[in-house]
Amino acid sequence: MHVRKNDRVIVIAGKDKGKVGRVLRVLPETSRVVVEGINKIKRHTKPNQQDRTGGIVEREAALHSSNVALVAKDGKPTRVGFKTNESGTKVRIARRTGEEI
Repeated sequence: MHVRKNDRVIVIAGKDKGKVGRVLRVLPETSRVVVEGINKIKRHTKPNQQDRTGGIVEREAALHSSNVALVAKDGKPTRVGFKTNESGTKVRIARRTGEEI
């Protein structure tokens, strides 16, 4: 996947297009990500042992990773590339600027 946990991303498609947030969770088996403050849903929950009060809980839902782009240091969306550096480890690079992420 081109995004990882704690990356700053911008939504490039959907109802929250243009919003910026931090990746909270990455679900690689379904190619989805959960972004802080993006794609909010209302969940009707029953009271249980952990949450004594039930009710309507608002939380973030997962969205497809193709609908988000990594935010470069200049604040603009960028595509992600991969290359090996001098020590032989694989690193991510920003296609817009060419620098390591």
